[in-house]
This record gives sequence, C-alpha cells and structure tokens, in this order.
Amino acid sequence: MNKIAKNATWIIVCRIVQAVFGLIINMLTARYLGPSNFGLITYAASLVAFVLPILQLGFNNILVQELVQHPEREGQTLGTSLLLSLITSIGCMLGVVAFAYLANPDEPVTIIVCLLYSFILVFQSLDLIQYWYQAKLLSKYTSIIGLITYLVVSAYKIFLLVTAKNVYWFALSNVLDTALISIASLILYRVHGGQKLSFSLSLGKELFGRSKHYILSSLMVTVFAQTDKIMIKLMIDESATGYYGAAFACAGLTSFVFVAIIDSFRPSIFEGQALGENVFEHRLTILYSVVIYLSLAQSVVMTALAGVIIRILYGAAYDPSAGALRIVVWYTTFSYLGSVRNIWILANNKQRYLWIINLIGALANVLLNAILIPLIGIYGAATASLVTQFFTNVIVGYLIRPITPNNRIMLNSLHPKYLLEAFKKIQVRN
Repeated sequence: MNKIAKNATWIIVCRIVQAVFGLIINMLTARYLGPSNFGLITYAASLVAFVLPILQLGFNNILVQELVQHPEREGQTLGTSLLLSLITSIGCMLGVVAFAYLANPDEPVTIIVCLLYSFILVFQSLDLIQYWYQAKLLSKYTSIIGLITYLVVSAYKIFLLVTAKNVYWFALSNVLDTALISIASLILYRVHGGQKLSFSLSLGKELFGRSKHYILSSLMVTVFAQTDKIMIKLMIDESATGYYGAAFACAGLTSFVFVAIIDSFRPSIFEGQALGENVFEHRLTILYSVVIYLSLAQSVVMTALAGVIIRILYGAAYDPSAGALRIVVWYTTFSYLGSVRNIWILANNKQRYLWIINLIGALANVLLNAILIPLIGIYGAATASLVTQFFTNVIVGYLIRPITPNNRIMLNSLHPKYLLEAFKKIQVRN
C-alpha cells in the first residue's frame, strides 16, 4: 500500500502542477478562440479519440499484466506492441481525415483542423511505453516528463496567444505535447535499464489473441464517450460543441487523480490474485471504495459551483456550459467504476463479455442523443451520457450473469470501512 501511495502521489503532485498551468492556458485559449473555434478543436479531438481504440489494438488493457507476469520478455513485448500500433496509426489518420471530409464537405477549416490534430495519433501509438512504468511502479518518471513537457508546451501556447495565431496552430500544439512525452519516455526507458526493444510476429499474434476482445469494446466505449460531441456539431453547430466541450473539460479536471489511483493499484491487484481470491477481492474492494467516495465528493462540489467554475475558467460567453456541467459531472463517477471493473474482467479472463457490455452502452447512447439533443440541446447530450454510463457500468452487471460477482464487490465497497482502511494503511506506512 505504501508503494502504491508513493507512486500515485508522484503522479498526482505532477498533475496538480500541470492542472494549474492547464487551467490558465485553457482559460485563455478558450476565451481567445471563442466557442466556435474552440468547438472545432473539441470536434477534432473527438474524431481522434474515436479511432484511438483501433490504434491501440487493445494492448493498453493487457500490457501491465503481461509485463508483471513475463518480465523476462518485456523488450519483445513492448517492441512488438509499439510497432504494430505505429503501423495502425497511419490508417487511423486517414480515417479521421476521410470522415471530416465526408461529414463537412463545405467546411475547409474544419477539415484542415482535423488533419493537423490527427498527427497526434502517430505519437499516441508510442505512448504504450507508459505501461512499462506502471508495471514497475515507476510512474513518477513519466509524471516528471509529462510535467516538464507540459510547461514547455504551455510556454509555446502562450506564444501563440501573444502572437494571435489562428486555430490551426492550436491544433498542432496538442501534437507537440504528445510527441515530446512519448519520445522522452522511450529514451528514459533505456536509461533505466529496460530491455532492448524487438519485434516478434508470433508474440504479436499471442498478444493480439488476448487483446482483440478489447478493441471492439473500447470502440464502443468511445462511441458513448465521443458521439455526443460529434452529433452536437452535426445536429446543431460548432458553438454548441464548444459549450459542451467546456462542460466536459471541467468535469474531467480531476480525472488525473482517479487515473493515478487506478493505475497504481492495478499491479498490486494482479499480484494479489496470485496470493488467493480473498486477497484479490479485498484489494479490488478498497480500490472501488476510494474511487466511489472521491468521485461522489467531486460531483457534489462541482454541481454546487458549476456556474462559478464556468465563469472563472471560460468567461460569460460560455454561460450555457454551466447547466451541462451540473449533469455531466455525475457521468464521471460511473465512468471510473467501469475502469475498475475492467481490472476484474481481465483478471478473471472475462474479456469476451466486454464487447457485449459496451455495444449495449453505445447503442443506448446514440439512441438517447438522437432523441434528446433535438429536444434540449447540449443538456440532452449530458443526460444521455449520464444515463448510459450508469446503465452500462452498474445495471448491465446484473443482466450478464458471469460478471455479476464484480457487482457484489462494488456493492461491498460502499461500506466506509474500506475507505478508512485505505487511509489508515497509508498513514501507518508513512
């Protein structure tokens, strides 16, 4: 628990510094670009996020477990994963540009912004190296890299604001961020004694055999995470997308805390499985408890202060975002539950059910958006997202019997004693 706490603390501290700079830069950028151009950046980001599960080939879901269980072939595992993902990124870029052209044939600015933003996919493929740091509980190094990179890119974005550059430059600035982090992480991997990267076709087939179940399921997750923004742009306009994007950005302000906690617990939970089912379930229950109570606290605060938060960060021009934020912030609570559930699914070799779970969620989300957006605009999209996450990550667990045991663990975690146990262990070890 002490090792987990230290690893998570490094991530959280670095991300807090990044968040402070990010708030300032994003606030200035959103005000400078206005809801319309900010909406274009949000739209391009959604299209890129849409193809990310294809690019990752599901490897992001199995690499930590693979590296923990087979450390002797880590260089071959990482090298194979990186190369296959890099090759796939080219096809994903072409897909993003093709969709932008077909969906927005008379909007050259939209197409160019999507093209420039899509270059991020090449470097996203290299980002798989981060799972080696997670497996080794060395995430403090990637956190420091991310912090330094973020400061550099923040300075660059300030330069763009001062020199009044157009929206194209801001689309490219996001590519620079990912590129620097990926390259620096690869270099530091070798400095810390990581094995030489190599490629193995047979290992690639073995990894893909385990990860393929995650591709469709992750794609379905992306459908109900990004479809709302795309549908708002196509059914209303880019300004509405900007309002909704601002609300979503605020709801995710503290997401790095939950990502850090879940990523830091993951290796310990997989190791606990080898010590017995009771140890495995106990560690997973503690993780569920921490995530649930922290996310609920965040949702209550943001619901109460939504108007103030939007005004401070984005200005009066984004006032319509406040109502959407009050709804969509509750979406994040159930989204994190899905991330924890996926640890249980992988550990129990239930990956084959993921595509069913997420297909149900994707269909529900598209249907709800199609009904609610014309009726109540961005508030309809926020409601659709909330309902979909609750249904997919809670209700569906009771409908598909083989994954019902995970729901039992999730319900047990509501007992405050598990949250108190987590904090007591951290205090004692420190």
